[in-house]
Amino acid sequence: MTREHEPLDATLRRLAAEREAADRKYNDALTALDTALLRVTTLPAAPAEYDERQITPLNESWQTLVEPPPAPGVKGRLTAFVWRLIAPSLQRQAGFNATLVEHFNRNVATHRDAQRAIAAAIDVLRAEMADLTDFHTRLLVYLQQITGYVDTKDRETGARALVVNAAVNALAEEMAKRWESLAVREQRFQSAVASLTGAHEELRTSVGVAQHAALATKRELERIAALPASGSQLPASGSQLPASGSQLPASGSQLPASGSQLPASGSPLPAPDPETALRPPSSTLRPPSSGAFMPTLDAYKYVGFEDQFRGSQATIRARLESYLPYFDGASNVLDAGCGRGEFLDLLKARGIGARGLDLNHEMVEVCRARGLDVAEGDAVSYLEGLPDGTLGGLFAAQVVEHLEPSYLLRLLELAFHKLRPGAPIVLETLNPACWAAFFDSFIRDVTHVWPLHPDTLRYLVLASGFSAARIEYRSPVPPQDRLQAVAAAAGTPGADLVETFNANVEKLNARMFTFLDYAIVGSR
Repeated sequence: MTREHEPLDATLRRLAAEREAADRKYNDALTALDTALLRVTTLPAAPAEYDERQITPLNESWQTLVEPPPAPGVKGRLTAFVWRLIAPSLQRQAGFNATLVEHFNRNVATHRDAQRAIAAAIDVLRAEMADLTDFHTRLLVYLQQITGYVDTKDRETGARALVVNAAVNALAEEMAKRWESLAVREQRFQSAVASLTGAHEELRTSVGVAQHAALATKRELERIAALPASGSQLPASGSQLPASGSQLPASGSQLPASGSQLPASGSPLPAPDPETALRPPSSTLRPPSSGAFMPTLDAYKYVGFEDQFRGSQATIRARLESYLPYFDGASNVLDAGCGRGEFLDLLKARGIGARGLDLNHEMVEVCRARGLDVAEGDAVSYLEGLPDGTLGGLFAAQVVEHLEPSYLLRLLELAFHKLRPGAPIVLETLNPACWAAFFDSFIRDVTHVWPLHPDTLRYLVLASGFSAARIEYRSPVPPQDRLQAVAAAAGTPGADLVETFNANVEKLNARMFTFLDYAIVGSR
């Protein structure tokens, strides 16, 4: 079986090298076996028989102690006296002689058996060595015949393989013809499917826009029907109505027009009148009047745009859920540019008091229909109407890229003053340093105004007075959508070229296919 991504010629060279290495090992082992062939060794002769010639004389002469007969007179007394002196020594000698003879008598049979056993063992060992030498010789001859035997089998297998290959080639040709026919049919089918898919997407978009338009029309009709019959002036749709007793102004503000005048950094803001705290004061900063989808009657189109291109509400909620720990224990959190209210849903489920703000009238209506506390208006005007140190946190997902730089700077300045000490600020936006995010997502949305490099936005947050701010990269590009490296075995031709190519692929991936989004996570 060929290795993954290994060319056929490389596979053939690898198999040939493996076969040559196996042949060398086999020949070396056969040579070593031949040189280690056993040689018949001359074994010693059997030992001589046990010498028993002195056994009988020893048994007859071991008793050397003979007591003298008694004699009368002085001679007898002298003999008895001498006997008493030498008798102990002679008795000990006689005991030693008896022990020695008994030992020889007991070991005669043992020596005979040992001699016979040694002789028999030598005969058996001689026969076994002869048999082992014969087996070794026959084994060597057998191993020498294996190569020829295997070659004949290979030739037989090769002949059969030729027959099989011929049949396979014929079948392959037939399959190739059918495959070409199927490929043509598949192309026609894919073209038809692509046409149907495009038509389905267009239909789905049209239906979605129509649904949002119908909802907007229904709300406008209900609002008009609820007005006095005559003589009254109709308020503009989407006009901001302050919530009773609410401390936060309306959310979802857009950026002011480019070139608008910003107040000096750190200049004190006047304390708002409680009666007018929720009404946007006069300011030189205003959301861009030329932005797309801004008119009230066209606001529903941007709702449909987000439904189609940003993702479902369930998908966005799952993506934003990881931000919740930053707001644990907080209260009076502002979700600026809350959109369809996904993060407000998460905060509400976690028991964190929060209010949403959005400039898009239809987004506000979508949130209010789910029982969320959402105001309509722009963020700068809303923040200008708040007392300092009243917000427990500020969250803005996919908002700052909609803002002009001057409006963003004013927004950050106000956020610093309105947040309590230690309160978190989280700003999520597209990552323009990732080319895939910029060209696939940023330029798709006509309401996007200014791409913000991660280092730039972090600097602006820190320069606005926040004590801490870090970059948190999110939404990595899936591995299957990144440029793929080329696999090559070390030592193969072109390996250096492949290594250089792969290094360039990594460099491109680091610039084009990294993280689609990032967030600046800071604290007051």
